[in-house]
Amino acid sequence: MLQPLKIIIADDHPLFRQALINILAPNFDDVLLFEAETISELDKLLSEHDDADLLLLDLNIPKAHGFNTLISIRNCFPQMGVIVISGQEDKVTVSKSMSFGAAGFIPKSTTAAMMLQAIQSVLAGKQWLPEGCSNFDTVEADSMSSKIMSLSPRQHRILMMFADGMLNKQIAYDLGLSEATIKAHASAIFLKLGVHTRTQAVIAMSQLQLDKATFSLEAQ
Repeated sequence: MLQPLKIIIADDHPLFRQALINILAPNFDDVLLFEAETISELDKLLSEHDDADLLLLDLNIPKAHGFNTLISIRNCFPQMGVIVISGQEDKVTVSKSMSFGAAGFIPKSTTAAMMLQAIQSVLAGKQWLPEGCSNFDTVEADSMSSKIMSLSPRQHRILMMFADGMLNKQIAYDLGLSEATIKAHASAIFLKLGVHTRTQAVIAMSQLQLDKATFSLEAQ
């Protein structure tokens, strides 16, 4: 018996999530749709449904820290397809999303019919890029981006918790680890990033934040 298709929608705008549900539900015979409004809700869904076929991810969901959540998910769930859906449609954001492991990029200005086509393409094992980006090479990761991508899934999650201002004891409690283990992970993170403090690590991580300039693809 075939398992139902599982798709997770991670976006902090309820109306946009509903729009995606309205696109997907009538066009797939057997699909389970899950919604996440926050990173904590997304983490919970991923732990409960690590066999999900596809994640539709808004890069601007609160506490995503730009491309960091995309990198973390690709490290933890390499078998899961990820399509970035974003209001930021500039070619650099598209290229970086693909460089960091997305299987597709859908601008939020895309028509419903084109969104469905993009999702179907990725589910069929193909990449999908918006018109105007198909001939662009992905952006090579710079030195710091490469270092951040080299972190283990747990190290990357702890780094994101540092960026959220959490103390070692809070992180230890949330992850079910000892403070000594968190400190050991922190030392390993600092070594990989070539920094000496939490603050320096968070500054390094901020290089993967989104550029807040929002240029349309047509304007490029």
